[in-house]
Amino acid sequence: MGITPKAEHIKSLNEIPDPATLLDDRFRIIAVNSAYKDIYHNGKDVTGKTCYQSSHGYEQPCDESGESCPLKSCINSKSTERMLHVHNLPGGKEYVDVETSPVKDEKGKIIYYREVLRQTLIASAEPKASGLVGISPSFIKMLEEIHKVARENVPVLLLGESGTGKELIARALHDASTRAGKPFVPVECSGLSEMLFESELFGHHKGAFTGALFEKEGLIEVAQGGTLFLDEIGDVPSSLQVKLLRLLESHTYRKVGETKTKQANFRLVCATNRDLEQMMEAGQFRQDLFYRISTFPVHLPPLRERREDIALLARSILLRISPDKKITLTKEGSDALSRHDFPGNIRELVNLLERARIRAGGTQLTSSHFSELFATSTNPQNKNQEECPIWKKNEKIISFKELESRYLSHLLKTFPGTQADLAAQLGMSQRTLTRKISSTVGKKLYKNI
Repeated sequence: MGITPKAEHIKSLNEIPDPATLLDDRFRIIAVNSAYKDIYHNGKDVTGKTCYQSSHGYEQPCDESGESCPLKSCINSKSTERMLHVHNLPGGKEYVDVETSPVKDEKGKIIYYREVLRQTLIASAEPKASGLVGISPSFIKMLEEIHKVARENVPVLLLGESGTGKELIARALHDASTRAGKPFVPVECSGLSEMLFESELFGHHKGAFTGALFEKEGLIEVAQGGTLFLDEIGDVPSSLQVKLLRLLESHTYRKVGETKTKQANFRLVCATNRDLEQMMEAGQFRQDLFYRISTFPVHLPPLRERREDIALLARSILLRISPDKKITLTKEGSDALSRHDFPGNIRELVNLLERARIRAGGTQLTSSHFSELFATSTNPQNKNQEECPIWKKNEKIISFKELESRYLSHLLKTFPGTQADLAAQLGMSQRTLTRKISSTVGKKLYKNI
């Protein structure tokens, strides 16, 4: 493969407004445009370097460094490939939409490859007070699905456990779509009665029913031209599913109390933490409605499958809940969070951080501020341990000294933090704890902490 690009290909490269490069099949950069030099390297020429060195700082190709490689995919498929990548920019790590295409000569032979890199604001790889953040493989896989469908005008169904951030994902879909300049309207479907559902969604005419004292604009009208997000779609009763289906099939609706038909124009995004296919089998969810709303299903990974993201998410949440006071997370605190399974997902993480911030009072969160994690830890190392010491032995009350000894022995075997963390949770100085361990438990266990 030649390494000297043709003049027409250089000209074509420079006409692209986004950062762009020409690469050979050994990952070497053979030409770049001005946008690439300015955005990535402050105007410096990086011709001759490899793409993985230039964009990532790697010493080997992306697919050998734990990421997918758009160039290798393009070489194998001999056609255009697109994927999301985390690139190193002067301002930090950012997500980039990489489009790689083969460049052919007049005989149809591939002579090199063109990569166009478009920055995307769909998510961040650095701590951020708002929006989506993450770098884990499962998170990137989900982002790629969102990126593919964002500009398509088809219904999207978000599937995932409670607390996985479905509304944030729905808003990201809207922001990356062609409807971004129009309203994003969320609707909580849980607990809506039939009358309230119709009134909220379609609006009502003054005097349409008892209590209708004024003209009400429906959320469908508010969402005109934008995105309508129906959260907890699985909770919509059967009687209301028919009316929702009619809206989606006809794209028309009528206000409650009116006969005039109006045209609906919105992009539909739905979300649920329930198994809709199982509900269909049980006759609880209409099959025809399911196929209307699930043109493109996206699965949101639970936090236990995103452990690489927990520390990044924690720093981002702290930026949001304490914008005026810089609160940091120690390594021990971060490790304690990363070991937890988070059955409540991101919502539980927010809860823990809020509580820890209040407990700490200062600007640093350690593992001692997450005491509930040790009480409910699902770490396999804590299984099959002896139960918490009791205050009786053979139906007789034990001495206080023996109780203290048994209690400390239990803590030394099960407590996952440092001695300083343990002392803080017991409400004593580390020096006092050391003395108690030495005198009541013995030197053998003392050496183990």
